[in-house]
This record gives sequence, C-alpha cells and structure tokens, in this order.
Amino acid sequence: MLLRAADIEVSFGTHLVLRGANLVVNRGECVALIGNNGSGKSTLLKVLAGTLTPNHGEVERNAPAGLLEQNPRIPGATVGEALAESQAWHQELLDAYQAAVEAGDMDTASGLQDRLDDVGWDLSHRVEAIRDRLQAPSSDTSVEVLSGGQRRRVALARALLRTPDLLLLDEPTNHLDAEAIEWLQGFLSGYRGAVVLVTHDRYLLEAVTDRIVEVEDGLTVSYKGSYADYLVARAERRSRLEKSEMSRVATLAREAAWASRSPAARSTKQRARLKRLEELEDERPLIREQTFDLDLRTGFKGGQSMIELDNVTGGYDGNPLFKKVTTSIQAKSCVGVLGPNGIGKSTLFKLITRELEPIAGAVHRAPRVKLAVIDQARSGLDDTDTLFEAAGGGATHVTLNGNSIHVAGFLKRFMFRRDQLDQRVGELSGGERMRLLLARLMLDGANVILLDEPTNDLDLMTLRILEEALIAFDGASLVISHDRALLDRVCTAVLSFDGPGELVRYASRMQALQARVEETPAPPPKKKATPVKATSVGLTGKEKRELAALPEKLESLEVERDELGKQLADPATYQGDSARAAELGAAYKEAESAVLEAYERWEELESRQ
Repeated sequence: MLLRAADIEVSFGTHLVLRGANLVVNRGECVALIGNNGSGKSTLLKVLAGTLTPNHGEVERNAPAGLLEQNPRIPGATVGEALAESQAWHQELLDAYQAAVEAGDMDTASGLQDRLDDVGWDLSHRVEAIRDRLQAPSSDTSVEVLSGGQRRRVALARALLRTPDLLLLDEPTNHLDAEAIEWLQGFLSGYRGAVVLVTHDRYLLEAVTDRIVEVEDGLTVSYKGSYADYLVARAERRSRLEKSEMSRVATLAREAAWASRSPAARSTKQRARLKRLEELEDERPLIREQTFDLDLRTGFKGGQSMIELDNVTGGYDGNPLFKKVTTSIQAKSCVGVLGPNGIGKSTLFKLITRELEPIAGAVHRAPRVKLAVIDQARSGLDDTDTLFEAAGGGATHVTLNGNSIHVAGFLKRFMFRRDQLDQRVGELSGGERMRLLLARLMLDGANVILLDEPTNDLDLMTLRILEEALIAFDGASLVISHDRALLDRVCTAVLSFDGPGELVRYASRMQALQARVEETPAPPPKKKATPVKATSVGLTGKEKRELAALPEKLESLEVERDELGKQLADPATYQGDSARAAELGAAYKEAESAVLEAYERWEELESRQ
C-alpha cells in the first residue's frame, strides 16, 4: 500500500465538499477520480498530495507524491531551470552514492548504484525527450511569458520527470494535442509507480485505469476495472439504490400514516415502530443525479451551405499558415479541426468570424447565418459581473423558446445553486464558467457555432450533454478539440492540418490518422541500399553478420511498431477489456525502444568499419 486516506472531511466556509471520503492506492495501480464539477476531485487530490490539510480524517503516505495541479506554480526564471529543478532528486541520489563510496560504506553504495542503474546515471536526454514530446517551450523561454497552456505543459513535464512512486495528475490532457495525448497514454500505461488522475478523456480512462473512484455527495465509491466497466457497474448500483430508496419512502409513508392516528393507537408495544420511523426520517436520502438539458436547436430549415472557404490562404503579415483551402460547411453537420498546437486552427476560426481577413481567397457566409463562438480562453464574460448579471445581461428574466423565465430558475437548470447567484464570474471554476457559456449559447439562437477546446475543465456528465446537443443541432458547428472520443462520436467530417500550409478534409478522425500513418516517411537512413563490405575492418565475423542482418530486422521491428500504433489509434481497442489496451500501450513503448536501439546499434557498427 502506497497511500491510505480515511474519513476525509473538507469544508470551505459553510460548504462541505468532502464529508467522509476514503481511498487506498496500491503499488503499480492506476486510479481515476471522476465526478461532477465541484464534487471535490481536485480537493481530494490536494489532500492526497499533502498540500491541503483536511478538517477531519487522516492520510497515510508510504512514498513521496508528485502533484500536477490545474493552476500550477512554475519555479525558476526559465523553462530549463524549472525542468532542472524537477531533477534535483537525481542529483541528490548521485551525491549520496558518491558520499557512500568516499566513506567506504559499500553496502549503501551498492544499493544506490542499483537504483542509479535502474533510473539512469545521466537524465539530460530524458529531460529533452519529455519536453519535446509534450511540446513545452524551449529551455531558454522565460517563465514569466508562458501562456496558460504552456505553463500546464511545463508543469506536466516536471511532474513526469520527478518519477515519484505516486503520481497525482489533475486534468493532464488539457492543452495537449492528439499526438502528445497518445504519447502520455503510452507513458502512463508503462509507468512503474502508482497513478491517481482526474481526466475527462474517456479513451485515456479506458486504456490506463485499473480502478475508477467516483466522488459523489462528498463520499467516494470505488469501481474495479476500466471506464466501460464503471459505466455498467454504476448503472447497476444506481438501480439497486433507487429500488432501496423507493422501499424506504414507502415504509416511511406507511409509518407516518400509522403515527398520525389517534393517541390510542400508540400503545407501549408500538414504541418500537415510532423509533423505526425516527430512524427512517434520519436516513440520508438518495441524492438525485445532477443533470441539465442543453438544446441548441433553432428550428433552422434546409441543408444548404452555411460557410464556404474559396481558395483561402490564411495567416499573419503575409506569413501563411495554410494555403488554397476550398471547402464548405453544411447545416446539420459538425466538423472537427485537427492539428498540433500553434499550426493555425484558431486562425481558421478568426477568418470565419471575420476577425481576420484572408491573405488570399474569400470566406463566404450564408445570409441567414447567426454566429456564436466559445473560445479556449472562455472570454466574452465580464469577471466583475455576478453570475445573475452575466446570465441575464442585467435583466431579471430571459426568453427561452418564446417563454419568459426568471434568471434564477434558468440558472438552476444548469446546476447553479441559489447561493451562487451573487458570486462573481471571476470566481467561477473552469467547468462552471463553461456551463455559464453553454447556458448563454442556448439563449443566443445561433445557427453556426464555433467551439475551441470545449472539453477543457468539463466533467464527464457535462461532456456527454454537450455531445448530445451537438449531434441533435440543426445548424452547423465547428469544433477544435483534442478529445478523441468527442471527435469520433460527434463529427461528420474533419479538417486536418497535415503539414505546414496543408489543410485537408477527411470523413473522420480515423481516416485522417490513417492517411498520416501512410504518408509518414520511414525514419532515415534507408540503410538497406548500403552494401556491407565483406572485408570490414574492426568488426568481428559475428558483428559483420549482425550488421548485414540489421536492415531486415529493422524493417520487421518498424512494421510491428506501426501495427501496434494502428491498434492504439482504433477506438474499438478501448471498448473491450481494458487490460488489452494497457498491454498494447506497453507493447508499443517496448517496440519503439527496440527500433531506437536497433538504429543505435547500426550506427555503432558502421562507425567501426
């Protein structure tokens, strides 16, 4: 056992967030915390990490823990210094080994040597590899100029580089592109320590988790298995609880009816029934599942083109990010926009909103288009407004489907409590801010909707509601997202940035991914064409035979690695046994390492010819 948290209670003012949460994490286990926004997931993570002291309960940690928070603090003046600080543990290990050797304590030195052999004596290559994989800024970038997304990527790199026995991650996929998320998935699948993570990425949940713990009504409920296992087990549990609650309520009604009779019916022998009535009244009722309705339909008729791009080249100051794009966005369609960070996805949105003029070509909008945008920064809200003011624009009532509704009642539909109405918008959590924007979007009546990373900070329940709304939407929507499950479930087409300046339309994310795999050039050099000299100097006969066999071996290893990559990219992989997905992730990591080792061996042997 690495960690045990028992009877954890945490309150903020009069609001009780956790009221008796329990959690045990064992070595090598990957546990996911899920629950609605505000349920206490991030609070529990901080308690587990030791950065927040609970009002009641105890936490027993038998190993150091590393925490990625949603709003992380980055030490140091530069990214390089921040990453180097995360490796301080390794320098301490080296110093301890050196001190043991100098003191002649060979037993201690031997143990430290084994540890260094395991983690590596030089980690500089690992720092750069993880920084590159997560697309964090260059080492000389000042921490002060980092954007929110860059700060998150640096913080995630720091957490992974610490390699703690217990890794605590709060929404690690936020601000990562699809390639980085795939890499993180493989990394976590093969991680030697234990992992506790909060994430809305359902493919990640399905691929890496051994157990899912739901934070509900301030308590924790554990479900063994992957996300798919959790969905089934939770539905069965809710069914049992609802039947039990119905029985409790029926019993309570019968007892109350009896207790309301004349005093003559309450003889001494009936006091037990009165006691039972009190117990039933004191039992905590089953908490109803929180949900809300999001209907974005406007009654728009027709399937004509809403947005058309005619030979469009877009970018800034004559520097094109994409060239000669021609496509159209129809009504009743949802188009996903794919590509790495900084390649031009948001620029495409700015062209459609006319915030930016194209370098060449034209962007046409149908005459009846009414546009609405939710950007990645969740802007469009005044942080000084109260929640009540932001929802109603200062009015006490809003109009929905022709009906006048009081703002308080409207906000209640979106799971905002009455005591939040006077809360400032700037104090809302990321998930609450997005829920408020979705509520306003429902009032806008827009028939073209642009969403930039809408899943960031959303809980799984809100995410499913948004997906259903987009599927039913009668207008056109464009979605920039790295959420693979959302793209696969909702989008009728995707626009993919396949390289510098190239924006291509595909029928689905999987088709775009397959095209990328097929077009990716084999890693250089193509050594098969280089003849092996029969009289190579410096190589033994065995090494000459090894060198001659390496081209065929490398080709076989690459085929194996690419086949594993295709399976990992297939959504069907995550719909069955979660153990299979985890095995594939570990196998892909091993195959990739085998390819790199083979190339290194090739270079070594050739250099000695």
